[in-house]
Amino acid sequence: MNLSDPKDLASLLEAFLLTAGKPLSLERLGELFDEAERPAPALLKKALEVLGRSCKGRAFELKEVASGYRLQVCERFSPWVGRLWEERPQRYSRALLETLALIAYRQPITRGEIEDVRGVAVNSQIIKTLQEREWIRVVGHREVPGRPAMFATTKAFLDHFNLKNLDQLPPLAVLREMEPEPLPVLEQDAALVTEATEQAQVPEAAEKTSFRSLLAELDDMEQGLKTDFDDLREEESGEA
Repeated sequence: MNLSDPKDLASLLEAFLLTAGKPLSLERLGELFDEAERPAPALLKKALEVLGRSCKGRAFELKEVASGYRLQVCERFSPWVGRLWEERPQRYSRALLETLALIAYRQPITRGEIEDVRGVAVNSQIIKTLQEREWIRVVGHREVPGRPAMFATTKAFLDHFNLKNLDQLPPLAVLREMEPEPLPVLEQDAALVTEATEQAQVPEAAEKTSFRSLLAELDDMEQGLKTDFDDLREEESGEA
């Protein structure tokens, strides 16, 4: 195998990504080679471009997310691929979806600020569930009486929803209607979000879900639209 040839290298990278079962960063891909044969980062990127083009028209695609690159089934096949799992998907509660959306779009944000926007108390189980999934984490404390914890999303959140960074979050008209004016974000708070996202530990790859489908569920919850999520039972739906 000629590791200086982007086409040959692309085939090897494909083997790495298929075997890993989780995103691999450019740095991690480079570490898989002996030092004497290690391709330059520019050559690795070129090989990844070749690999991405070779996926065109196939059932899977090369996707770059926050933690690196991965091969995954194209989203358009998800309604059929989902039938491989016999368990009936459970729905997330509207309260959890609203809480997650507020954290994603207004981070860093405290529990009290979430409650001010939603108009109701946030159930502790909702925060616990999001933390157990490693979708959110505490990134600091607001310098106000009581020093409440500030929450922000993680790399695991970005990976799960096929996002490379927070700039790829789609518009959320629902939040604009809910929230009359945006919460102020201090410069030091923004730095905490960036640091937390970079340092977050990412679990093994799980079923990936488009963030747009989450927003669609939030927007159409009253119409009973089902989601692809399967690990939070409807018993929470009556809780704030």
